[in-house]
Amino acid sequence: MAGTPARRVGRPSRARPGGPALGFLACALLPALVLHVVFVLSPYAQAFYLSLTDWNGVGGTARFVGLANFAQLAEDSLFLAGVRNNLVLLLTLPVATVAIGLFLATLLRFGGRSGRSGVRGARFYSIVFFFPQLLSVSIVAVLWGFAYNPNSGLINGALRAVGLDGLARSWLAEPGLALFAVLAVLIWSGVGFYLVLFSAAIDGIPREYYEAALLDGAGRWTAFWRITLPLLRENVQVAFVYLGMAALDGFALVQIMTVGPGGPDGATEVIGLSLYRTAFSYGKFGYAAAMGVALFFGTLVFAVLALRAGHRERVEVA
Repeated sequence: MAGTPARRVGRPSRARPGGPALGFLACALLPALVLHVVFVLSPYAQAFYLSLTDWNGVGGTARFVGLANFAQLAEDSLFLAGVRNNLVLLLTLPVATVAIGLFLATLLRFGGRSGRSGVRGARFYSIVFFFPQLLSVSIVAVLWGFAYNPNSGLINGALRAVGLDGLARSWLAEPGLALFAVLAVLIWSGVGFYLVLFSAAIDGIPREYYEAALLDGAGRWTAFWRITLPLLRENVQVAFVYLGMAALDGFALVQIMTVGPGGPDGATEVIGLSLYRTAFSYGKFGYAAAMGVALFFGTLVFAVLALRAGHRERVEVA
């Protein structure tokens, strides 16, 4: 309309930083941050501080000793035995568990005669393999302790029943066998979880990829190597990280199953067991905290290396 001033159309107002929204976010996040600092970060800080002292766990004072505890670790033969055994577990447990889990998952999904379907009763087998996950670590350790019994154990009994008496051993009493006996239990108790994990991941791979590979004449091994394994790369990487952390622990099984515990002659000693014994048997909480800090950084370095080694651009299937 003539004579009517044109109404200005302004730009939509932007939400200014601050104000009620920022206050709401602060109120929502602050309790979680406080709890994280109090219950997660402060124990770490306290452990780092105690590792620099000679605190005995009872007295109220802790004398500052600097890096003396860490220097002593380098000369502690029992601690070094624990480091050696944890490294053996670290090199064997993830590889063996992932390999068995991948093999069983692939077999259950593509083990049929045609190579396009799973074996009959695959779901039942998955439940059977997963069953050890329902048992606590202490029950697993006790059961396998009975199985390894040299006189009345299941393993030696089975060997004697088939005439292989010469293979019967004192599995947990011979230094050359004890650590591998513990390793076998770790693999047995963990492989079912990774079987289910890999089976679920395989189910997420489009079947058209396998159909096309089979039409092109690819065998089962080629399909596994060229399709299944590349597309499960991230799952395998996560499995390696978790299993590596389990290999650097191993405390519960060694504490319950082995002679000593940690024997014979330190053959099954692990860092966690040395830490526990130093703190609660010898009352050297400062020195035990130094072991814990060393284990923390060892685990952190492994996790970073494992994640970086597995870093790769996303696989694209044409």
